[in-house]
Amino acid sequence: MKSDSVWFGQPDLHALDQTSKDTLAHTLGIVCTEIGGDYLRGTMPVDARTRQPFGVLHGGASVSLAESLGSLAANLTLDVSAQYGVGIEVNANHVRSVSEGLVTGTARPLHIGRNTQVWEIRICDEQDRLTCISRLTVAILDHRKPG
Repeated sequence: MKSDSVWFGQPDLHALDQTSKDTLAHTLGIVCTEIGGDYLRGTMPVDARTRQPFGVLHGGASVSLAESLGSLAANLTLDVSAQYGVGIEVNANHVRSVSEGLVTGTARPLHIGRNTQVWEIRICDEQDRLTCISRLTVAILDHRKPG
C-alpha cells in the first residue's frame, strides 16, 4: 500500500519547534502549526521583530519564514541519519503588505529528487490573502563519514 505522505517517518510538531530553539526562526517567533501529507504550515507574528521602518512586514522576515519552513519540510522527507538538506537558492515576490497580526506560510514540494528539492511557500495574512510567494531550492547532501 502506497502512503499519501511525502515524509520520512512520522513528523512531530513539538519536536520541530524544539529544533528551532536559539535560532533565527525562534527569534522571529516562527512556530510550526500543522503538518499534512504533503505540506508544512507555520506562523510568524508581524511585530517589532519582523517589521521594517515603514511599519509593514519586512521582506527579509517573509523570506526567513519561507526558508525556515521549506528547509524543515525538505529535511522531513529524508533519513537525516544519512542525509540532510540545505537551501541553495531562495526567491520571493512580495505582493501585499501586512502591518499587524500573524502571517501563515505553507510549504509544499514542487520536486523531490535524489540530489535536489524545490519547495513553494505561500505566505498569507489573517484574511488568507497572499502576501508573498516564494520558491526554495534545497541541495540534498550525504553526511560525511569520519576519516
